[in-house]
Amino acid sequence: MTLSMKNVSKVYKEGESQIIALDQVSMEVSSGEFVAIIGPSGSGKSTFLSIAGALLKPSQGEVKIGNKNIATLKDKELSHLRLQEIGFILQTSNLMPYLNVLDNLLLLKKMSGKVTKQDEAFAKELLTGLGLTSKFKKFPNELSGGERQRVAIARSFMNDSSLILADEPTASLDTNRAHAVVSLISKEVKARGKAAVMVTHDERMLAYCDRVYRMEDGKLTLQ
Repeated sequence: MTLSMKNVSKVYKEGESQIIALDQVSMEVSSGEFVAIIGPSGSGKSTFLSIAGALLKPSQGEVKIGNKNIATLKDKELSHLRLQEIGFILQTSNLMPYLNVLDNLLLLKKMSGKVTKQDEAFAKELLTGLGLTSKFKKFPNELSGGERQRVAIARSFMNDSSLILADEPTASLDTNRAHAVVSLISKEVKARGKAAVMVTHDERMLAYCDRVYRMEDGKLTLQ
């Protein structure tokens, strides 16, 4: 099981009161599965992603990424886990504006060591598979919104991460580009055997997912 969450809760204290952001959430996502979470603003989706992405520890419950329990890891180990095992796709592409498309992908390898010829070949393979062969040397401001999001998808697979987390990846895209982007995420997840969770408000995209969950008041239920 790539992502396993068992009875996970996150509670924040505000003065003498408590805010329950997540309430006994359980979920398992295996390699090759693409799962969606829908729900209103303030329902706990962002907290869920932060915990699944090892950015936040739960108040109670167990979160495992691969065979690693994030509650037992030190900060340095969590940073290594995020870099090596988790790929993030955000609402905006968050590309480095001063790096070209290819170097935006290779930056991840520079952060974890040196860049090899095999790394460069893999980056080009990812970009080519997403229809970006002619864009290797282009800078983010020279790309369309859909192209920037495709670069972000490629980047999320660059470290061969086992878990992909997508936070509203279609928020800034029109309908055609939104379908294209989520279709590509689904295709890459299946082809590369990754586990993926997408948080979205866009119910048009749910057809691409294997399972759909609803988050409301911190509780997660299967649709």
